[in-house]
Amino acid sequence: MGRLLSAVMVSLVLLTGGTAFGDAAPVSSATQECLDCHAIYHPGIVADWQKSRHAMTSPKTAMTVQGLQRRMSGSQVPDPLLENSVGCAECHTLRGGDHADTFAHNGYDIHVVVSPDDCATCHPVERAQYAQNIMALAEKNLSENTLYADLQRSILGTASVKPDQVHFVPANDLTRAEACYFCHGTRLRVTGTETRDTDAGELEFPVIAGWPNQGVGRVNLDGSRGACSACHTRHRFSIEMARKPYTCKACHVGPDVPAFKVYSASKHGNIFSSMQSGWDFNTVPWVIGEDIQAPTCATCHISLTVNTDGEVINPRTHQMSDRLGWRIFGLIYAHPQPKSPDTTPIRNKAGLPLPTDLDGSLAVDYLISADEAAARRTTMQRTCLACHDASWVNGHFERLDNTIVTSNQAVLTATGLITSVWEKGYAQGLAGGGSIFDEYIERCWSDVWLLYANNIRFASAMAGGGDYGVFEDGRYHLTKSILEMHAWQQTRDLIMKNP
Repeated sequence: MGRLLSAVMVSLVLLTGGTAFGDAAPVSSATQECLDCHAIYHPGIVADWQKSRHAMTSPKTAMTVQGLQRRMSGSQVPDPLLENSVGCAECHTLRGGDHADTFAHNGYDIHVVVSPDDCATCHPVERAQYAQNIMALAEKNLSENTLYADLQRSILGTASVKPDQVHFVPANDLTRAEACYFCHGTRLRVTGTETRDTDAGELEFPVIAGWPNQGVGRVNLDGSRGACSACHTRHRFSIEMARKPYTCKACHVGPDVPAFKVYSASKHGNIFSSMQSGWDFNTVPWVIGEDIQAPTCATCHISLTVNTDGEVINPRTHQMSDRLGWRIFGLIYAHPQPKSPDTTPIRNKAGLPLPTDLDGSLAVDYLISADEAAARRTTMQRTCLACHDASWVNGHFERLDNTIVTSNQAVLTATGLITSVWEKGYAQGLAGGGSIFDEYIERCWSDVWLLYANNIRFASAMAGGGDYGVFEDGRYHLTKSILEMHAWQQTRDLIMKNP
């Protein structure tokens, strides 16, 4: 009885146009039918949506906002969507013919998975920008790169010990979905239908392989790639949530991409954790100095920011590389950003799908120019200069440049050792028809660039410094690994000389 009363109260609030935060836009009859049932069966989803801007604002109202305060990039939407709030039906019945998971449900053809191409109905600029973002191709860039797939196999695969070495059976889809593809995104596909006995009777639903998933490069059932809900978590789709670093933490906590832990230890993170209760994470544009007094991930990489005079510091972007000249997580070395978000065509001089050769030289045909990298750095620095003077900013980036050079030099030393190991036949390597990741000495080598060099660079780039760049998966562990690799090789050399 309590659940039914709660559902009735939700319906009354929505029908009368009220929410906990003010007047709501009218609810379409189709969405109201959804709410009548789902307020009983999924009250959390309904309550979350009820507090959203989608519930309170129609596209028509959103399009009346002018200037920097405007949040909706679309200039027109289909008439049936214009006057009402953006509710269940507006998202889950849109473009039904394009979705492989569309099914008949209580008189409506709906689809389970809402895609970026659905969101583009109202947010076309953001959708187009995100499509040029390397995150949008994250699933493809991992699954269609033979070397990355091999690395993945040696990490996720089921290990068994055989006389010659440890062998790895590739991980199954369920393991992959909760591991690397949790962030990179799964490939969704409809495998059939199932009948469920629900409180509303027997209902038929599609069975979707790879679901659930909110990965940034998810391959959706309309063929699109990406998931807006990776950052704007459903069904609130909150800009506040996307602007706080905890959202980024889901995939950037390390030690391979240790952005969140480095940020948390930095002065920026310290100010955020101490002072955020007095900041405004909902206003557009974001006024540096008034709304926030230190950056979050979004401040530097995504958000529309202005100074206290209302002058634009950086425009909003959903292409995360717009302000990044260098890709500092090593593959195998830090290198300029790729020209294309699709990195699968990249080949180094040896024909390997890597942006550098093993000697550190760049696959320049696939990477942005030095001029473009400098221009992107200038864009990033505009945010820095909103709080710091030029001497601080220049000093910070001078240290980062030094870190990129010295960490790449350390990786080159380690790569020289592993190359010698392969040449001497102490490990198979590609030339011997094997993997470059599935033997102990090779894991020591990959730790150098996949974990330790990355940690050092992120600590430098994000002003984390200190322990994260030294003892916490930093320089101490990098040099220790090089010493271990050298000692391992010397031991093998002695054995070969004195069998």
